[in-house]
Amino acid sequence: MSRIGNNPVAIPEGVTVTVKDNSITVKGKLGELTQDFDTVEVKVEEGNVLVTRSAETKQHKAKHGLYRSLINNMVEGVSKGWTKELELVGVGYRASNQGNVLELALGFSHNIVMSLAPEIKVETVSEKGKNPIIKLSSFDKQLVGQVAAKIRGFRKPEPYKGKGIKFVGEELRRKAGKSA
Repeated sequence: MSRIGNNPVAIPEGVTVTVKDNSITVKGKLGELTQDFDTVEVKVEEGNVLVTRSAETKQHKAKHGLYRSLINNMVEGVSKGWTKELELVGVGYRASNQGNVLELALGFSHNIVMSLAPEIKVETVSEKGKNPIIKLSSFDKQLVGQVAAKIRGFRKPEPYKGKGIKFVGEELRRKAGKSA
């Protein structure tokens, strides 16, 4: 029994949810998201979205909680939005943005220039004496996570000094290094 799948998804003020065929569309003040689904039934009742499965097979049970979580992320995204923050740790590591174009100086022979999707808003914060921070925000949780992972993949944090791009608040597993 899926405990997550049985919970109803509350629809906040200003958000409309429509179910048509095997597709659900969520509209809010920040944007509009669409998700296709199968093996489950989705109904909108009394300001809640209910997800029920049609059979008790392993595949149906697995997708029950998945689609409920995806719908919850969509509703939360179009009403509040999602943000991820990345921190650049290392001497000479810099980040700057011009609109939706992000430029990173990560110790390579050239700067990395990355143009982001129009749904994503990027902001860079550089204060003297502190590590530069990249703030990504959007209404699509999957898109924000994917872009953040791609940026982090340019220079993953290494285990000895911790240099690289890491998520704010991420705990790194450090190694001791050479013993004297």
